[in-house]
Amino acid sequence: MWVITGILAAAAVIMLIEMPALIKKKLRKELWVFTILLIIGTGLSIAQGLNWPIPSPLDLVIAVYEPISNIIYGHLK
Repeated sequence: MWVITGILAAAAVIMLIEMPALIKKKLRKELWVFTILLIIGTGLSIAQGLNWPIPSPLDLVIAVYEPISNIIYGHLK
């Protein structure tokens, strides 16, 4: 429980530091990107803190390229 509280507190501090400048400069697109990335990062940090299995991005790359690799390897054999 303390892990979640700490991560949310850190995200809130980051938000309080960064967002006023983005709002003041009227950087709407940057504000959206910042918010989305902060939410994704906070969610992944909470999941890691709770020891939930987080898939690696490499798993997606392997899933996409392994069939192609098998086809090419089959033709070279």
